[in-house]
Amino acid sequence: MKLGIINSAFAQAGVDTAAGLKHIARIGFDCVDIFTEAMTISGEEKRIIASTCEKEGIPIMSLPVVATGLIDFNQPVRNFHVARCKRFIDLAADFGARNILLVLGEYLWQREVISPVDQWGWAIETCRILGDYADGKNLDIALELEPFRMSVLNNVGVMARFVDECAHPRVRANIDISHCVLSDSGPDSIVRLKGKAIQVHISDCDGKVHGDLPPGRGIVKFGPYLQAIKELPIAGVVSIELEYSPDPARIVEWVEEAYRETDRLMNLVGLRG
Repeated sequence: MKLGIINSAFAQAGVDTAAGLKHIARIGFDCVDIFTEAMTISGEEKRIIASTCEKEGIPIMSLPVVATGLIDFNQPVRNFHVARCKRFIDLAADFGARNILLVLGEYLWQREVISPVDQWGWAIETCRILGDYADGKNLDIALELEPFRMSVLNNVGVMARFVDECAHPRVRANIDISHCVLSDSGPDSIVRLKGKAIQVHISDCDGKVHGDLPPGRGIVKFGPYLQAIKELPIAGVVSIELEYSPDPARIVEWVEEAYRETDRLMNLVGLRG
C-alpha cells in the first residue's frame, strides 16, 4: 500500500497550502489527501493545490468531508448536505482523486426523541444517493468509523452492517486504526471488513480519548492491525492523520516523526509498496 497524509496537519499549524504540500513531498510521502471546503474553495486555491501536487509528484487520493447533517431529521438539512457532498465529489474528480472520505454524524439527543432507526435509515438513503453520484464520476465513498458513543458508525461491526445494508458498490469503509482501538474493535475484527474497506487511516492515541498522534506516541499496538489489513487485502492507501500539534512551530518535525515510524511499521509487515 502507498503511504500518504492528510494535509490538514500543516494547515492547522498555519503553514500555507503550497509549503505544506512541498514538505509532504520532500519527506517522502507517496500521495496526499486534501482537507478543504468544496463549497468555498477559490479557483486560485484549486490551482495551487493541483499544480503543486503535480510538480511535486504527489497524487491526490482522497478528500475528507464531515457531513453530520446527512442524518438530520429535517429534510431540507439533509438535502443541503447531500448537495454539499456532491460538490466534494466534483472537486475530488477535478483533482483526479479516488474517493471522498465521509464522516457521518451522531445520533441526536442520546437516541431519544428522534428514532435511531429513522436516523440510520436517513444515513443509508443519503449514502446511496451520494454513491450513485460518485459512480457517475468514477469515484468511491469511504466511510470513517468515529469511536464516540453516539456516532452512527462507532465500531467495526456496525460499519460492516452499514456497508452491507447500504448495498452500494461505491459506498465502502475506511479503517482508522486508533479509532478501532478506542471503540474496542480489536485486530481480529478487521476481517469483517474484507471486501468492504478501501482506505486506512493511521494515528496513535492514549487508549482513552481521540488523539491523532504520530505512531509511537501512544499505546496502540499497530503490528496486529497492519497484518490484519494486509490479509484483507486493500488496494488503497494508508494515510497518516495528525491533528492539532501541541507545538505548531515544530510541525515539520512532528510530521517527519510520523512518517518515519509509519514507514517502519508498514515495512515490518511487508505492507509498504
